[in-house]
Amino acid sequence: MQIGIWISLILYFGLMLGIGFYAWRKSTSNSEEYMLGGRQLSPSVAALSAGASDMSGWLLLGLPGALYASGLVEAWIGIGLFVGAFLNWIIVAPRLREQTERYDNSLTIPEFLAKRFPTRAFALRTISAIVIVVFFAVYTASGLVAGGKLYSSAFGDLIDLGNAGNYQIGIWLTLGIVLAYTVVGGFLAVSLTDFVQGCIMMLALVIMPLVVLYSGQGGGFDQAEQTLAGVDPNFLSLTSGLTFVGFLSAVTWGLGYFGQPHIIVRFMAVRRVEDVPTARNIGMSWMAISLIGAIGVGVFGRAYAVRNGLDVQDSETIFIVLADLLFHPLITGFLYAALLAAIMSTISSQLLVSSSSLTEDFYRLFFRRNASDREIVTVGRIAVLAVGLVAAFIAGNPDSEVLGLVANAWAGFGAAFGPLIILSLTWDRMSGTGAVAGLVTGAVVVGLWIALGFNSSFLGGPGVYEIIPGFIAAFLAIILVSLATQSTNEFRPLPGREPQAAE
Repeated sequence: MQIGIWISLILYFGLMLGIGFYAWRKSTSNSEEYMLGGRQLSPSVAALSAGASDMSGWLLLGLPGALYASGLVEAWIGIGLFVGAFLNWIIVAPRLREQTERYDNSLTIPEFLAKRFPTRAFALRTISAIVIVVFFAVYTASGLVAGGKLYSSAFGDLIDLGNAGNYQIGIWLTLGIVLAYTVVGGFLAVSLTDFVQGCIMMLALVIMPLVVLYSGQGGGFDQAEQTLAGVDPNFLSLTSGLTFVGFLSAVTWGLGYFGQPHIIVRFMAVRRVEDVPTARNIGMSWMAISLIGAIGVGVFGRAYAVRNGLDVQDSETIFIVLADLLFHPLITGFLYAALLAAIMSTISSQLLVSSSSLTEDFYRLFFRRNASDREIVTVGRIAVLAVGLVAAFIAGNPDSEVLGLVANAWAGFGAAFGPLIILSLTWDRMSGTGAVAGLVTGAVVVGLWIALGFNSSFLGGPGVYEIIPGFIAAFLAIILVSLATQSTNEFRPLPGREPQAAE
């Protein structure tokens, strides 16, 4: 490993740990500061924190890998995500920021649901916390898989223990760095590091496709198009081989946004409701640039590999391969840091949300209702460590696919929480019993769909992405059960507005 790479990486690691120390000094004195940064995030930090914690290693590994292997048709996933993220900022962000504060300053999603529907508070708080911890253990594992792949592909020559051994080192190094600043600095550390990491990721995704296009005897877009036409005449087609079911399975990834706790918790922490439009504009601009860059890495990376006779055995490592081949060591180290940023920003967010649920919705609820803020912060730090260790165990298989693990966890959250969050924020007739029905139905349908293999093959045809049946079933369950039960005026109106009469 050349010294230039390590200079860049050491600077990056030092910056992340420095931010963690700063956040520890500034915003960890009580549970609201540790879990929500005191609700004082600026629009830019909230926007890039939401984006960076959302995209994860999927942005630099999973999506480019899918495009490298299958062509531009895989871009429909990114298109669906962009639309879903935009609607999430429009529908959920302003309402969740206002209502979580109105409902007794709720600090977690389960706590908000319990206060929104007090007749089913216990069931909602415990079930939603269980769903969060279980699915986040899987989701966090996907980030650790990406870290393992990065180390075994890029750093394995340092201490060569074979592919499996190098992969395990990568997992534990990634987890250790994330734990260092997350445990110490809490939500503010995670958000500030996300902001920096988001900037690094976007810059890397602008640089990489441009260099790939014009290096290795490259002739820009025309040369890439000719090369890819030789691979597959339809490689650059958005519709080639695309079935209706395949199209739905790709674009409906966007439905998952409404139910991702590690993303929507950023909405709860924005400084003011009035800051949400500014944050939305910043976040969506960042996302558009980053997605276009990731698509460019996958598509133009395939053209470069063909033109130069590269044998890329794992398509999800194309970003790593190109970073190693095409750049000065200092820049290569920066690009590796961008990949680590994508991985670590998501892992840290997921660990913190899981920790918040374990402390506020399990420990405080079942063991120590009157626990002090200092005690809750300490327990939260222990919970971060515990969830990280479980995720590392799940990520132990070096053959795991980043995109597959992300897809399962994304669908689980999207179906369990998506309809529940949307309707709880917008429909005052919704009942607590309906909320429980939707939460359970969404999670169970997704789990059964995966267990039965319907996401791989359905009725003899292509698989149907599990978020589709899960989201629809949960939405219907909430509406039907709410109409069949009484809401008992659980919706608290804004001050000055009369509550709607119970039906």
